[in-house]
Amino acid sequence: MKKIEAIIRKSKFEDVKKALHEVGIDFFTYWDATGVGRSTEKMIFRGQTLDTSKINRTMLSIVVRDHNLKKTVDAILTSARTGELGDGKIFISDMEEVYRIRNGEKGPEALFIKGEEE
Repeated sequence: MKKIEAIIRKSKFEDVKKALHEVGIDFFTYWDATGVGRSTEKMIFRGQTLDTSKINRTMLSIVVRDHNLKKTVDAILTSARTGELGDGKIFISDMEEVYRIRNGEKGPEALFIKGEEE
């Protein structure tokens, strides 16, 4: 099992969510995140100076079985990419164990409902 953490542009969240659903990844967690980037230029928008060193992004956390890793990463890469600086990052780490709280089920089986398409 793998944990995928992706930092993406907020404007690409709906595209990424749709792409994940299309490849069968229907459960993930996300939240707003703020980070600091290399760019420190100031931008003027509608008469207000904006500090671009603080970057507002969306962070996704997805745990998948090993055989779903590639299609999940590919879905994020394809749907989140604009080709511009600041498109984000994807981090992948091993998961030692997963438990379903409701019934104590553990392992990869705890990541999906039996009888549903995997």
